Amino acid sequence: MRSLTTAWRGIIILISISFYGCGALLDQTINPTNARLGEITSGSLELRSLPDPKEPIIVAVYKFRDQTGQYKPSTNGTSWSTAVTQGATTILVKALEDSKWFVPIERENVGNLLNERKIIRSSRTQYQGDGASALPPLLYAGVILEGGIISYDANVITGGAGLRYFGTGGSGQYRQDRVTVYLRAISTSNGKVLKTVYTSKTILSQSVEAGIFRFVKFGRLLEAETGFTYNEPSEIAVTEAIEKAVHSLIIEGVHDELWELKEARDEVSQSFLDYKKEKELIPQTDIFGKKKNNRRGSGGFGVNSASLLYQGDYPLPRLGNGFGFNFQYNTNPRFGLSTDFNISSFITEQFYSADVSSFDINAHYRLFPYDNVCPEFKIGIGAITENENGRFDLTGNYYPKFNIGGGIEYMLNDFIGLKGMADYNYIFSDNIDQVEQGRYNDFYWKMNIGLNFYFGKQLGDRKFDFIEK
Repeated sequence: MRSLTTAWRGIIILISISFYGCGALLDQTINPTNARLGEITSGSLELRSLPDPKEPIIVAVYKFRDQTGQYKPSTNGTSWSTAVTQGATTILVKALEDSKWFVPIERENVGNLLNERKIIRSSRTQYQGDGASALPPLLYAGVILEGGIISYDANVITGGAGLRYFGTGGSGQYRQDRVTVYLRAISTSNGKVLKTVYTSKTILSQSVEAGIFRFVKFGRLLEAETGFTYNEPSEIAVTEAIEKAVHSLIIEGVHDELWELKEARDEVSQSFLDYKKEKELIPQTDIFGKKKNNRRGSGGFGVNSASLLYQGDYPLPRLGNGFGFNFQYNTNPRFGLSTDFNISSFITEQFYSADVSSFDINAHYRLFPYDNVCPEFKIGIGAITENENGRFDLTGNYYPKFNIGGGIEYMLNDFIGLKGMADYNYIFSDNIDQVEQGRYNDFYWKMNIGLNFYFGKQLGDRKFDFIEK
């Protein structure tokens, strides 16, 4: 009893330490803070690092608005707050200023500007008469920037994990949203669309919580919990997407000779080289920025262990060990075919022990073929025989079978993968162990760990083949 009490004291101390460690997080939600300058995003730094233009371009932005019409997702009923900011025009104008490539002129509220100029002219005429000095003309733009926030996708990815044992545990959850921005430059002289670019930004939300709920003794209940939630501000995400669009428009415009650099040699500056490298990687990445690097070639060869757990008419089975090898042909990054040959053993605690050989033809499906860690599923048919005259004897009776299974492959480098698989094998006979008993046929489980060696042409995603050509 004393040891149990000591254990619970230790748990209480650990929870108290956890509360103390989270104090900095919890404290920020209840203490007021002073106003501060706006954050400098990575997009702002990219814009400011661009080389200088030969001459800044005068541009007009009439309305750069939210075109999604979406409201914030809510689990507690309808929310009438918009999913993204309605001040995208202001954000775009600020990005244009930061780039030093554009001179933005006021057009969003041009009516207010014209009214104010009327007031100035009227006042001057009233007090100075006909000799009143005229106002200078308004600047006019050679380029109009149009577009907007055209998409906000909530819950693009959701997930989490948790563990609880006897009322004690914790959990974590995460969610990703995605905002997409289009920006186009239009010539005011002829209305031609000079260039259109689009960018996107993911928005991350995550939460972590831990707690305990347990009776420490009769009539005494211990309950404690802690946690925090982080939501990436959508306004910051929109700002970064718009700044990236302006950055892209500048570099694309230089490449298309719409505008010029102050120094021609700046076209090989680090900013331009980084952009070129990023653009080349776009066909090889998915919408979340993960690189689609399919390291597997069209062909492959593998060696592996082959551990079998017999499930037949004899009781008390044990794990039998052996080896195997396989040949693979991959039709595309996700799908492939293989032929597998294994030599192993069926063993029980007593009465039965036999060497067996099996041959399979399998179809494979890879869930995440471009990641280093890739779950894989397989299904196939084959045959198995008992090696009656030695481990390598293949002259016995063959029994057809069906198998289904799955596992994980970890790519060690561009050509070698470490794979672990487990599969269920159903034999269409109850006589492989020479005993027919009961209603069900014999079957077995197979587990293996091995190495795959890939060769041949590395397969790409078919929807990007036209880009490579």
